[in-house]
Order: sequence, then C-alpha cells, then structure tokens
Amino acid sequence: MNVARRWVFPIIWMVLVAVVAAALVKLAFFPDVSSASDPAQPSAQLTDPEWVVERGTVRNDVTLDGTVAADPAVPVLATLAGEVWEVMATQGQWVDAGAELVEIRAEALRTDGTPYTTWKTVTAPVSGVLSSFPTFEGTITTVGGTIGQIAPPTFNVSGSIPAAELYRLIEKPTEATVTINGGPAPFTCTGLQILTPVAGESGGSTGGGTGGGTGGGVTGPTVRCSVPGDVTVFAGLSAQLVIAGGIAEDVVVVPTTAVLGRSGTGVVYVVVPGGAPEERPVTLGINDGSMVEVTGGLEAGETILQFVPGAPAGGGIASDGVCVTVPGGKDCVAP
Repeated sequence: MNVARRWVFPIIWMVLVAVVAAALVKLAFFPDVSSASDPAQPSAQLTDPEWVVERGTVRNDVTLDGTVAADPAVPVLATLAGEVWEVMATQGQWVDAGAELVEIRAEALRTDGTPYTTWKTVTAPVSGVLSSFPTFEGTITTVGGTIGQIAPPTFNVSGSIPAAELYRLIEKPTEATVTINGGPAPFTCTGLQILTPVAGESGGSTGGGTGGGTGGGVTGPTVRCSVPGDVTVFAGLSAQLVIAGGIAEDVVVVPTTAVLGRSGTGVVYVVVPGGAPEERPVTLGINDGSMVEVTGGLEAGETILQFVPGAPAGGGIASDGVCVTVPGGKDCVAP
C-alpha cells in the first residue's frame, strides 16, 4: 500500500505539470483565431458629424477689452508769417474755444510795391488747458507753425480689434456700449472710429478713412470712441466695449465650423444619401462667432456636414460611442 502511494502521487503531479505546460504553449503560440480581430477590418467606423439646417437668431456683438485715455492735445497753429506782437495767455491757463491767444504782426507789400502792416489774431481752436505755450513777444512765426498745445478735458476709450473681426463690422457702427471696471453704469460711447495703420506713416499714427489717429506704435486695427462729457472717468482705467453689429431674427443659421469662408460668400457640404457630400456655394450674412446667417443657397431642413472636411476642428464621430465636442456640448453615436 505504501509502495503504491509512493508512485501514484508523483505521477499525478507530473500529469498536472504537463497539462499546465501544454496550456501555456497553446496560449503563447496558438491563439484562438476566432477571438482575434482582423486588422484589415476596423472595429469602429468614423462618420462625419452632420447638422440639420434650422432657423434662428444671430446677434452680432463684438466685445473688446479697452482702456480709457485723455484725448490728445490740439495744436495751436500760427496763421501768419511774422512776429508775435502781443501775448494774451499763459501756459497752464484754462482757455475757451475762440479765446484770443496771440497777435501776430507782419510787413507786406501791396501790388504797387508800397509797404503795409498786417495783423492776425490767433485764437484757441478748442477749450482746455494751455498745456504747452513756448511763445513770447518777438517770436518769429511761420504759417501753420505750432505755437502751443491745448489739452482738452475730454476722454476716449480705445481697444485693439483682431483684423478678422473687421468682417463683422462692415456696416461701420458709430457707437459702442462701454463698461468701466469699478466705474459708473454702462454708457454709450459715441463717434466710434475704426483706425487702421497706413503704410509709410511715421510715429505710429493710424488713419484708414475714418479721420483722426492714435499715437504710440499702433501695429493693428484699433477701435476708438468718445466718452460723454457727463460721465466721470480717469485715464488708465480698463474698460469693455460692446459694439452692436446688427441682429438677424428668424433666418437660416448654421455653425461657422460648417462653412468654408466667413464673410459675404462661402461653401457648405450638403449630405447626399448614399453618396459623397456635395459642395454648395452660399451667401452669408452676420455671424456671432459660432453661428452664421445664410442668406442664400441653403434651406432649413437640409442636412450638411457640421465640420468642413479636412478642417482641424472636424474629426469624425466614431460609431463605437466616442464623443466629440460640438457647439452646444458633445455629440455621440452609440456603438
């Protein structure tokens, strides 16, 4: 009995070790082909997200960060080439628009060659403080020469605007709503100008068909408007400008991601059942940065691709339940 037990247990252990070894060899070198996925057959198919065209409202408000600044000083220009005969103001003095500042005397010749004396009185072009006035009796002047500077008591709010945003301001608005951080209630800032750099200008001033300019190395488009005189502000305060570029109600709207082009005209990709998406030109209206008005070429109820093919924002939606971020949240397809 002892001899039999001595041989039975080693034999059982040998059989168990052989079975385990065989199983390991099977897993390592002979995997179950039926459970392995075919690398030539993807486990999930990518589909381009689609958008059903609808009607809605687009409000075109452009919001910018800005700064309050004192309006630039206005130069006092001589109107006669001659000699300052009398000075009627001093530097640092408040002057009203039209106030007499200096009188200039000049000698001239009549057409018959006889001499005569002519006089010109230079007046203040605006009200403000005579901030610079290096003029005294005997100063020699030239026509158009600067004889002083007047700092007006007025302020403006200005802010840089990305060049691409100018497409949203084609209608050239004339005012903006301004909120001063820590200041008074929001107010309307009038006389809005869009100032763009002009090639070849010196001193960093800007123009662009709107008149006026800004100083100090401006390198891109700037928006500027005037603060009403009854609003108390101080130079250097930060502000926010909201420029209303229009509103379109009950119009055909689509995501901006679905349109190749942002202003005037564009292209969308209409879904064709059983076929490749069809390019279709459309005309565009205003946009709010995420939705754009379509004024022609597309009707509500049609289906388009939500992202322009090949655009960075476009990646597809996987049919195994992967989600992508789209306007309004995430869009998913169940596996």
